[in-house]
Amino acid sequence: MKQFQPGDIIEIKLPQGFGYLQVTHNHPAYPEVVRALPGHHPARPANIAELAKGKTEFTFMLPLFSALKQGMIKGEKVGAAKIPASDSTFPTFRMPIRDKQGNVVYWWFWDGEGLHYDANPDASTDQMPLREITTADALIAKLSAV
Repeated sequence: MKQFQPGDIIEIKLPQGFGYLQVTHNHPAYPEVVRALPGHHPARPANIAELAKGKTEFTFMLPLFSALKQGMIKGEKVGAAKIPASDSTFPTFRMPIRDKQGNVVYWWFWDGEGLHYDANPDASTDQMPLREITTADALIAKLSAV
């Protein structure tokens, strides 16, 4: 399966304009790791590389190349830029483990290589992305809300 490469910037058509994503990592067993770039844009910004210097709105995993190829998302690669230092290491994803009542018993944390768990993580883990594959519809909704 073909994937985008780290640094690639993808323009996504939204109901109110365009949103931009940057691929940060490829993993051999998972789809692309992607960061959402800030803002909605009525037209493509003149300097895509400058846009990529902005803060990350959220990070997620999505088979982006396949979603575009299959028409589940409308968009295209519009360039590439250096990945900011804050997003250059593989992110740690979190995943809740729940009991039968739906309460979180503990959290799994995955750094792309190994898993560890914590029954009482501190608040710093709240900002970690969830270890899930984002759907095309969920991505469009989340990008539209940025």
